[in-house]
Amino acid sequence: MQRLFRVCAGIDVHKRSIYVCLVKAAPDASFTKEVRSFGATTHELLGLRDWLTREHCQSVSMESTGVYWKPVFNILEGALKVVLVNAHHVKGLPGRKTDVQDCEWLAELHLHGLTRPSFIPPSEIRELRELVRTRTTLKQDRARHVNRIAKVLEDANIKLGNVASDILGVSGRAMLDAIVAGQTNAAELAQLAVGRLRSKQTALQQALHGFVKPHHRLLIQTHLQLIDAFDASLDALTIQIEECMHRMALT
Repeated sequence: MQRLFRVCAGIDVHKRSIYVCLVKAAPDASFTKEVRSFGATTHELLGLRDWLTREHCQSVSMESTGVYWKPVFNILEGALKVVLVNAHHVKGLPGRKTDVQDCEWLAELHLHGLTRPSFIPPSEIRELRELVRTRTTLKQDRARHVNRIAKVLEDANIKLGNVASDILGVSGRAMLDAIVAGQTNAAELAQLAVGRLRSKQTALQQALHGFVKPHHRLLIQTHLQLIDAFDASLDALTIQIEECMHRMALT
């Protein structure tokens, strides 16, 4: 069977340990194996990289196990070729019983070109993708807290959402802050409206007349504080995303 590399390795990645099999092909049909284990800390991974480069390893194959492969890939990237393999593609193959056998099997498959590489985007794309995914998640979490405020208002029979399209707009936020501060007078709360919402004073007074209890104020205050924290994080993420896209455009 054709061999693609003179020296290559297979890596079996776990949360706390990493097993590596280094395979060296001989001029004849034989090849030698050397198996070592490493920890998952940065110091251990740097030792792994130094060992592979000293042995003139040409390429490395490892399974995409959860998120545990990422630190290994980040450290090995640039020093040698790293091929990420979907664990499902090699799961059904025979001879895989222990961690040592796993890395040996990966190394042998990789030596003969039998591993199917997964696509890994450049580091700039990976960074941008993580930032965008985090921002999307935070937006979804923020929306959940807005919905919870709406439920608390309904429980207190405050119908602000029936009059204001956005209960966290400028007017709605001022009213919510006033409610948290202890204001119960519907007329006083309605006077906090700005813009086009000021023309709906009668409807606002009727909507803001409810039965707000101390626990309602505490719940609203809690959700508002979390929403403010989400807004600050979203602003920071947006700035970072724009900077990342600007760097990519320059390159």
